[in-house]
Order: sequence, then C-alpha cells, then structure tokens
Amino acid sequence: MLLLKCPSNPGTGKPETTAFRIIRGKDALYSDLVRLSALPGAPMTPTITAFERSPDRGRGLARDMRVRWALEEVRQPYDVRLVSFSEMKGAAHRALHPFGQIPTYEEGELALFESGAIVFHLAQRHAGLLPEDGNARARAIAWMFAALNTVEPPIVELGAARLTERDKPWYEERRPMLEDRVRQRLDDLSSRLGDADWLDHAFSAGDLLMVTVLRRLGASGILGEYPRLSAYIARGEARPAYQRAFEAQLAVFTAASAH
Repeated sequence: MLLLKCPSNPGTGKPETTAFRIIRGKDALYSDLVRLSALPGAPMTPTITAFERSPDRGRGLARDMRVRWALEEVRQPYDVRLVSFSEMKGAAHRALHPFGQIPTYEEGELALFESGAIVFHLAQRHAGLLPEDGNARARAIAWMFAALNTVEPPIVELGAARLTERDKPWYEERRPMLEDRVRQRLDDLSSRLGDADWLDHAFSAGDLLMVTVLRRLGASGILGEYPRLSAYIARGEARPAYQRAFEAQLAVFTAASAH
C-alpha cells in the first residue's frame, strides 16, 4: 500500500491522501486507485489503463495523465489497470483500443479510447470542466479540439524527430523547419491568451488539454521564448487536481522501478 500526501483540500484545509493497492496479477501489474476522500454513493468506479513502465519515467507526459487530471478535477474515484507494451498490442487490449495504445476508459458497459474523447466524456458527465452557459461551453470544446488537432501535431512531430532521427544526416537541416512550425502555433496561442489566466475566462477542459500538450515541449527549450505560455502551464500545474494526478502516475513509475 502506497500512501501519498497530496495538496490540501481548499474546503477543509487538510491534506488529501491517495492510496494505491498494487497487485501483481497473472498477466499484468494492476494498480487500484482508491480515493479515500470519495463521497459515499458515488457512481460506478471507472477503470483506465496506463503504462506498466511509462517511457516518460513518471514526468506526466503519457496521455493517461490527461484522463487522471480530468478525473481528479471532477472528484471521480477511479481504478488503474497497468499494461505492458506487449499486452497493449494483444487482442484483449485491442478490443478496447483498436490501435493498441493507452489510455482506455471502462465504466460499466461503456469502453472508450483516445484521451481527448475520454476527457470530453468526463466533462459532459460531470460538472467542473465545461461552462454551464451554452456559448461558453461551445468555445471550451473548440479549445479542446484546438489543443489536440492544431497545437499538438507539430509538437509531436518535433518530439518524434528528436527521438528517432537525431542520428540521421538530415536531422539538423530538418529541425529548424519543425521548430518553426511549433513556434507558429505558439505565437498565435500566446497572442490569444495575452495576460489572461485561462483561454476563455474560467478554467475548462480546453485548458486541461492545452496545458498537457504544451508540457510535451519541456525538453525542447522553446517554451523559454514564451513567458506567457510558461506561466499558463505553471498555473495548470499548480492546481491541486493536477498535482494529485501527477503524484498518482509518478507513484506507479516509482513502484515499478523498485522491482
């Protein structure tokens, strides 16, 4: 049993505690997350999947982090089933995710894949991630799509090149082009954000996804050119729900590394 001290609950002033029961099963390492502060009478506890040994080494860059953060924001307890890379490509997992990736989301008879779709489902089902006003809600959803469809692709392409092409003769010639594509998106995003705290007044699922997308640039050094966006990311990371989610995924990596 791993006990994690998490940020204080703003309502009670007392630190919250997250408990993991990590059980090594026949086919995978299972991690059942139990929110000790969960309210009685909560709906069926959903289960998400995550890496058994995350390639990001617990830095919160794997896409299950987005789902964990959303679940924490809406105060929904959840379980985590950890899968290995080989299990991700097996028939059982592909029945949940046809592309053999993580995360997946299971709740009763519902099974979802794609982190954005899962966050959207949670935002629709629970209060706190989308505004009540119809127009504001539509704008927040637009920012969700912008994060995943407009801002993330050039960031992922740059990151992939750094990982797989760095030793290739064309990499140094191609890298400035990839970085410029990222900067084009960041220029527009920074200009639109301005001095505001969030993209459209109150924090929403659009900000949650945008912050997780921008964090993928941490190793590139590009974010240092954008103080507004760096401060925006820091505001997201300062949210208690983010910190609980981060500690939860880090605990899994720490436990796996100890074996």
